[in-house]
Amino acid sequence: MRSPRRCSRNGCPRQAVATLTYVYNESTAVVGPLAAFAEPHTYDLCEPHARSLTAPRGWEVVRHEGEFEPPPPTTDDLVALAEAVREAARPAPRPPQDDQDQATTPATSRRGHLRVIPPSY
Repeated sequence: MRSPRRCSRNGCPRQAVATLTYVYNESTAVVGPLAAFAEPHTYDLCEPHARSLTAPRGWEVVRHEGEFEPPPPTTDDLVALAEAVREAARPAPRPPQDDQDQATTPATSRRGHLRVIPPSY
């Protein structure tokens, strides 16, 4: 399943709601709503980091004045979630057992790391 985009700041676990783009030839940092796709030369930021961003001396910060809201889940996200739930609920397949192995070995059962061997009389 695809997880939501996270803030690009080191150690920040929050969900991204804004995108930071640098316009180097104009010495400007632009903080706007979260871009539809992650681009290589942009940075995703959570709301606290988007609001508190400062630029180097001589640079200007252009900031979106509206609310930063997380993007709504897409159909792909919902389908991936449903498939993950179905996969988790599906019982694990049993390993195939050979009839010959059962006939030649005594009846034993295995549970975790322990093995139960029936007593020999």
